[in-house]
Amino acid sequence: QVQLVESGGGLVQAGDSLRLSCAVSGVTFSTYAMGWFRQAPGKEREFVAGISRDGDTTYYPDSVQGRFTISRDNDKKTVLLQMNGLKSEDTAVYSCAATFSSDLSSHHVYPRADDYGFWGQGTQVTVSS
Repeated sequence: QVQLVESGGGLVQAGDSLRLSCAVSGVTFSTYAMGWFRQAPGKEREFVAGISRDGDTTYYPDSVQGRFTISRDNDKKTVLLQMNGLKSEDTAVYSCAATFSSDLSSHHVYPRADDYGFWGQGTQVTVSS
């Protein structure tokens, strides 16, 4: 049974930092690329960070570039999202996602939600201005 469990969300003020964590079980974690997505009320799901299965490649959209950092610990089977300089527009439910990545794609990052087969339940991040 595959499980992705996020934690670390909460209510913070603009300019503060938060670190989200996603614990993964039920898969060989080191063969999965990981992503973080967010969805605000009334808006479409948005990709915010991705990391390759080997951890060598990361990718961010312009909206979070320079403020968010994704990392992974393959021994602990966790992926982290460090969020600094939070803004009110970062308010959303944040979810982690996993997608199998072959040996030939070990450096690939996947920014499309449709590429992911496994999702966590999400954690709320609220940034007050």
